[in-house]
This record gives sequence, structure tokens and C-alpha cells, in this order.
Amino acid sequence: MARVSTKENKNLYHRTRESLQLTREAASELLESITPERIEKIENERSLPHPDEVLVMAEKYKQPSLCNFYCANQCPIGQQYVPEVTVKDLSQIVLEMLASLNSMNKQKERLIEITVDGKVSEDELKDFIYIQEELERISIAVETLQLWSERMLATGKIDPELYRKYREK
Repeated sequence: MARVSTKENKNLYHRTRESLQLTREAASELLESITPERIEKIENERSLPHPDEVLVMAEKYKQPSLCNFYCANQCPIGQQYVPEVTVKDLSQIVLEMLASLNSMNKQKERLIEITVDGKVSEDELKDFIYIQEELERISIAVETLQLWSERMLATGKIDPELYRKYREK
């Protein structure tokens, strides 16, 4: 069993490895392409991971949310364009998505009114921003559902072969 670090404020990579009860050496063997020294630098935030390292960790640790974390918090482009997604229970994801879809259903006529002339006037701006924010909530709910699915696939709770078969139809 891996010795657990007493360090406070461990980053996500560190907490993920420890949750799997892996030493850095064992993690390095699992990850194949990342040395224990490199893992230590990433976990102690002396170096940011490279995108390919995050992809390997996400796959081998069976934690696809590491990719979203990296993009939303450590990638300069992602920090500007990728919202951080929190993995939730399926029922919570679906309820949040339905609430946002219901809200948008009520707002679709207003969106048509605002955009029919191809510009957003000053008196339409407040409603337009509200609609934009609601669309962003839908987008995040979709991303959350995607992450949930990827985690279920990675952990074998959804049959990957069957999933791919139905996705190809």
C-alpha cells in the first residue's frame, strides 16, 4: 500500500494518484511514459503537465475529468474558452439540463425578437445576456453528461463495446 503524503493542499493529480493507492513509482509503471520524478514535479506544482501527460493520466487513472481540469485551469487557451465541469450524479445532471431546457423554451420567442434584425439593441441587451447564460448552462450540462459517460466507460460501468456499437448507428 502506498504511503500517503501529509502535504496539505494537494493538487488534483496528487489526490487522484493517492485515491488509487499508488506510489509515484507504481503510478509511473502504470502510466508507462511518465517518470516518478516527473510525477513528483507535477504533483508539487513545480511543473505543469503537458497535454499528452494529462491524457495518459486520465486514461490510466480512469479519470477523464482530469482533461477538463487541465483545459479549464492550466491550458492558456482552455482557461479562456473551457468551463470547468464538476462530475455529478446522473440524476442531478439530467435535472439541471431539463431545468435549463425548460427555461430556454420560454425564452426562444424573445431570442427570435432580439435577433430578427441581426443586431442587439441596448433595450434588448439584458434579455440577450440572460439567454446567453442559460445556453451556457445547457452547454455545461451537456459537457457534464459527456464526462459522466466517459467515466462510466473508463470504469466499465457502461459496456464500451456496446456503447460504440450504438454510437456508430
